[in-house]
This record gives sequence, structure tokens and C-alpha cells, in this order.
Amino acid sequence: MVHLRLKDIKEYAIKNRVPIMQEDGIEFLINYIKENNIKRVLEIGSAIGYSAINIASQSEDIKVTTIEKDPNMYNIALNNIKNTGMQDRIKIIFEDALFVDIEEKYDLIFIDAAKSQYIKFFEKFSKNIDKGGVIVTDNLSFHGLVEDDSKTNNRNTKQLVKKIRKYIDFLKNNKDYDTTFYKIGDGISVSIKK
Repeated sequence: MVHLRLKDIKEYAIKNRVPIMQEDGIEFLINYIKENNIKRVLEIGSAIGYSAINIASQSEDIKVTTIEKDPNMYNIALNNIKNTGMQDRIKIIFEDALFVDIEEKYDLIFIDAAKSQYIKFFEKFSKNIDKGGVIVTDNLSFHGLVEDDSKTNNRNTKQLVKKIRKYIDFLKNNKDYDTTFYKIGDGISVSIKK
């Protein structure tokens, strides 16, 4: 049932231009979660709940907390979580992640929200993982523009690309984490807390 619903959610996302993880990106994330026996996940940026549902559906003992600030997205995600019967495993918070204070610890934090805020998200939620915990970030290629921004003349897009590059440098120079970059999906980083 969940698998069928995920297909519907994905189709809705494509039709309505809702940004969700690319197929090979979500596959990579799911495999990482399985291989590393991850049970507690914090997701920054729920959108319509596609990745949270995907993650939670891998095992009955995986719990996901996800944060979404857009009221429309939040309501759709809430509905999708209920329709997949995942409300016991997925807790969704309606708020700007920068204003959310969470005490719990997680095995994995997944950042997939406002790209311009990636450094702030990383720094804010770092306290929510212990040594060996991991922070995964999506969209580091940003449709190939991070590698080559000559493909766009849009000033805002160029600014965003600059911020993503700054985040990549921040990860490379962060002494508290070992970060590996993967050219999978739209560009993924995996940062393991030392």
C-alpha cells in the first residue's frame, strides 16, 4: 500500500513541480539508512512528505521527525502521512526549522530545505547528533549549476549557487566532520561526526 501511495505522491510532485529527491538520490539515502542501521531521523524540509514516508516505510522501528514551514506543503504532507498510515512513525512539525528547538538525538539528519540556509541548519542541528551520527544534504549540484553557473543568467539563481558553493567549502573545512560528496541525484553529501 505504501509503495503504491509513494508512486501517487511522486506523480503529484512531478505534475505540480514540487521538488522531491531524484530517484537515485532517494535510493542512495534509503540504502545508507539500511546499511547503517539508522533508526532515528530528523528531516529539515518535508515538502509533501515523500522522503519522510520513504524513509519510515523501510522498517517499523524507524522514526522520523520532519519540519516544514510552508502551510500548503505541510497540509499535503500531513495528509500523505495519514494516507500511508505512517502517523505513528512520522512526526511533522509546522514551523521554520531555524526557530525549532529540538532536544532529542538522532542517528541521521537530512537537510533538504532552503539552500541559502544550509550552513545555519547544519550548525543549529549539529547538537542533535552524537559522535558517529551523520548529516546528509541534498541538492549540492543544483541541476549542474554549482559546477557551471554559466547555464543561467538569473541573478537570484547565481546568488543561490554561490551560497551552495560556500556550504560545500564549509563542509570541506569542518574539522568536526568527515564529509564525502557523491555525484548522485542532484548532488549529495554525507558528513559523519567525528
